[in-house]
Amino acid sequence: MTRAGQGRAARWLAATLLGCALGLPAAAATWRVQAGQAIQPVIDAAAAGDVVEIARGRYDGALRITRPLTLRGIDRPTIRGGQQADTVRVASPDVTIEGLIVRDSGHDLQRQHAGIYIQPGSHRAVVRDCDLTYNLFGLWIEKAQDVRIERNRITGLRDVNSPQRGNGIQLYDTRGARIIGNDISFVRDALYVDVSHDAVFRGNRLHHSRYGTHYMNSYRNLWEDNDSYLNRGGLALMEVRDNIVRRNRTWGNSDHGIMLRTVQDTVVEDNVVAGNARGFFIYDVEYATLQRNLVVDNGIGVHLAAGSTRNRVESNDFIANRESVRYVGSRDEAWGARADAPQAGNHWSAYRGWDRNADGRGDIPYEANDLMDRLQVRHPVTALLLGSPAVHTLRLAAQQFPVLRAPGVIDAAPRMHPTHTDWSTWLGRHFH
Repeated sequence: MTRAGQGRAARWLAATLLGCALGLPAAAATWRVQAGQAIQPVIDAAAAGDVVEIARGRYDGALRITRPLTLRGIDRPTIRGGQQADTVRVASPDVTIEGLIVRDSGHDLQRQHAGIYIQPGSHRAVVRDCDLTYNLFGLWIEKAQDVRIERNRITGLRDVNSPQRGNGIQLYDTRGARIIGNDISFVRDALYVDVSHDAVFRGNRLHHSRYGTHYMNSYRNLWEDNDSYLNRGGLALMEVRDNIVRRNRTWGNSDHGIMLRTVQDTVVEDNVVAGNARGFFIYDVEYATLQRNLVVDNGIGVHLAAGSTRNRVESNDFIANRESVRYVGSRDEAWGARADAPQAGNHWSAYRGWDRNADGRGDIPYEANDLMDRLQVRHPVTALLLGSPAVHTLRLAAQQFPVLRAPGVIDAAPRMHPTHTDWSTWLGRHFH
C-alpha cells in the first residue's frame, strides 16, 4: 500500500473510532449539595442520568425536576416547601427520589398541593425510603405509568379534620403502579385509586384515616398482604372488576372491614376481617368468589344487599359475630357446598345443628336471617336462650311454616369446625 493509501486508511480508522466513542453514553456524574447550599441550581445543572446527593440538613424552597436523574438524601435531609405549592414536582420520566424528608406542601385542596407531585408523562418514577409529613397530599400521581412507590412513611395533617386533608397516595389514570411497603396515616384516604389498572398493592400499613383504601373504576389489580386498621373503613372497592384481594388483615374499623360495591369477577380470599362494625359490606356484587376468609368478632359478619347474587362464598369461617349475616333480598341465596365441591361449606359459630355421621359437616342447613336471628337482633337478651328447647322449637316451626321465615343465606352443609385455629387471637380488636 502506498503512503497515500496508508494515510487514507489511518484517517478512516480514526474517524471510525471517534464515531464509536461519540456513540457511547457519557458516564453519569454525581453532584453533591452541602447544608446551606441551594438544591435547585444543582438540579438544573445536572445532565440526564446524573445523581444529585443532598447532605443532611434543612433546605427551604420547592423543587422541580425536568430531566431523568436521581435525587438522593444522605442521612435524611429535609426539604421544606413553605406551605406554598408542591414541595417536589417531577416533570420528567425516569426520576428516582430516595432517602428524603419531604414536608410542608401548600394546603389548597382545589390546587391539590402535594409533598411530591408526579405529573402526566413522568413514567417510571421511583419514590422510596422517604418520609412525607405535613403535606396536603403525600404523593399525587397522575397519568404516569409503571411508577414504584416503596417503603415510605406518609403522615398527613393530623391536626385538621378529615375533610380538609388530602390523601396519602393518590393514583389517577395510571397503569402498572407498584405500591409496596408504605406506612400511611392521618390522611383523608390512605390510598385513593381511580381509573388505575394492572397495579400491585402489597405490604402496606394503612391506619387512622377515613378509608384505608378508596378504590374506584380500576381493573386487574392485586391487593395482598396489607394491614388496614383503625379507620372508618378498611378497604372500599367500588365499580371494579378482575381484582384479587388476598391475605390482608382489616380490623378495628368503625364501619366496614371490606366493602364490595358494584364489583364483578373478583376473588377475595384468605383475609382476616375482625372487630369491625361490619365485616363485609357487599352491595350489587356478581360473579365474585369469597373463600377461606376469617370473619370474626364483627358487629355484623356480612351485610348483603342490592341483588348480590351468582357469587361463590365458600370455606370461610364466621365466628363470634353478633349478627352473622344481615340480608336484604327477595329470595334465598345459596352459599357453601356445591355438587362439585361438597366440602366447601362455611363454618358458622352460630350454627346449632349436629353431625351424626361425624363427617365434619352439619346434617341440616344453616339458615342465616331466620326467625331467631331476627329476634336476637331486635332483642339481644334472647342470646341467653339459644341452647334451650324453646329456641329449637321456634327454629323448627320456622322451617315447617314458611310464613314465619324471611329470605336469607342458606348453607346446605356447613362445616362443624373452623380452619382458622388461631381465630381467638383476633377477639377484642375494636375501634376506640
